[in-house]
Amino acid sequence: MSVLILTHAACVAHDPGPHHPECPDRWRTVIRALEAEAFSALPRAEAQRATREQILRVHPEAYLQAIMKAAPAEGDRVALDADTILSHGSIKAALRSAGAAVAAVDAVCTGPIRHAFCATRPPGHHAEPSRAMGFCVFANAAIAARHAQAVHGLTRVAVADFDVHHGNGTQACFEADASMMLASSHQRPLYPGTGTPQERGVGNIFNATLPPGADGAAFRAVWDRLLLPALDAFAPELLIISAGFDAHVADPLAQVRLTEADFAWITQELSTLAARHAEGRVVSVLEGGYDLAALGSSVAAHVRALMLS
Repeated sequence: MSVLILTHAACVAHDPGPHHPECPDRWRTVIRALEAEAFSALPRAEAQRATREQILRVHPEAYLQAIMKAAPAEGDRVALDADTILSHGSIKAALRSAGAAVAAVDAVCTGPIRHAFCATRPPGHHAEPSRAMGFCVFANAAIAARHAQAVHGLTRVAVADFDVHHGNGTQACFEADASMMLASSHQRPLYPGTGTPQERGVGNIFNATLPPGADGAAFRAVWDRLLLPALDAFAPELLIISAGFDAHVADPLAQVRLTEADFAWITQELSTLAARHAEGRVVSVLEGGYDLAALGSSVAAHVRALMLS
């Protein structure tokens, strides 16, 4: 199956500063991985900026205005919190990152392409409606989900999040709305400290925790026993993947021990589920992954699995 790759060079202009793990080289590494011969025939598109209307489906006007006003001058940086740093090019990158997710929804909902991958940064799953945090400015996956409902008339949209950190932002955006679902596996204890199994929203939030040192067998077990059955029961009309690769054994920010084979497996499982319920519609948005070599090889495994599903 063909996979649409959406990205934009503006994503490299988001520069939180020296030694920050969410660095511009993450984008360069992902793009190099997708330039391999195996992916040369895939269609590609430049991400447009998310519009005010699209962002306001998730974030209130006051938050959007505060973010736009926070943009620093050339050469300066502004800290939104201890981890989320804006440079001069960050707002443009964040708008393209959210816009890629929106365009991916349009692509898979109008066809003929049914799978899309957004090779963008900054990530989004920690951004709450009124709060930037955890390297995230806009809630990209949630913005995409709301766009699918508002523009394409879908009634049930699910996000599957296998980033090693809990997607507290996506949960905050969805937890009061039964038309949305979040299924998340993540290490606990770990930043941001949320994501217990008892956090259920209105019965639409499913959190599965992994202890430090958990391996691929433990990861596959929580998806097989809890998260995939929950998604199956929800029967989403669109499946959005928050594709974080920081659960890789080489990643410096956590202690889960996954490999590329585990990311390929969960991608295949999610794609099969989308074929069953969502006419195959899958939008994948890049989240974490902070060892550059592991990030590149994991993205390649993920996109390859999307192609084969």
